[in-house]
Amino acid sequence: MKLIVVIPTYNEADNLRQIAQALLDLPMPDLAVLVVDDSSTDGTGRIADELSRGRPDRIQVIHRKGKGGLGRAYLAGFESALDSGATAIVQMDADFSHAPDYIPEMVRYLEDYDVVVGSRYVSGGKLDERWGVGRYLLSWFANSVYVRLLLRLRVHDATSGFKAWRRDTLLGIGINRVRSNGYVFQVEMAFLTERLGYRVLETPIYFEDRRIGQSKMSIPIKLEAAWRTIEVGLRHHRIKPKDRWLQTVEPLDT
Repeated sequence: MKLIVVIPTYNEADNLRQIAQALLDLPMPDLAVLVVDDSSTDGTGRIADELSRGRPDRIQVIHRKGKGGLGRAYLAGFESALDSGATAIVQMDADFSHAPDYIPEMVRYLEDYDVVVGSRYVSGGKLDERWGVGRYLLSWFANSVYVRLLLRLRVHDATSGFKAWRRDTLLGIGINRVRSNGYVFQVEMAFLTERLGYRVLETPIYFEDRRIGQSKMSIPIKLEAAWRTIEVGLRHHRIKPKDRWLQTVEPLDT
């Protein structure tokens, strides 16, 4: 199996070395890291290049001009990973909100599922104790009530940014038809996955608040995501499993 972990970065200089090392320390010799940096102003891109020069076989970097947004960064990473022949792709944050130790189990589940979601809102999932009640309730309502009811999703954590994908799943979704950019990108990917009939597994994770730095999820971004969720439903409500862009399913090379 060729596994590529896609990590979008913007000003993650204090976290990048540690998260890259934690990933390389996993007992997965075929794992490679792809950093997609959006012209960070704190030297993140330079650090990524240094890491790549030290381990060119396992760390690659994409530099994008300007701050182009989370969704576009992920799509650029997915496209590059697919072009390089990855059979499995993991997406995650750089700030340790998503623990690398979950990855081996998530990838094993891909033998039976098309996408595995690291979920905060299924049984066994847990949020950092430092989250206040208001923040927790807002996140829970957005994921487990608002998005699920509006789009009729089965997944409980629609905005999870911690996922393991089979190659065929991303090819079948067709990343070129994904239009969302910010955090609603996760919602659009979840909606397309279910509308196209892919097998989804939510596995519980502990979601740790970022160790260093400040969250980029502001109130205006949250409000924008709320109304853009409606756009996702309008855009894709007619899509069915027959609309997959790739109909054949290849077994994972494990």
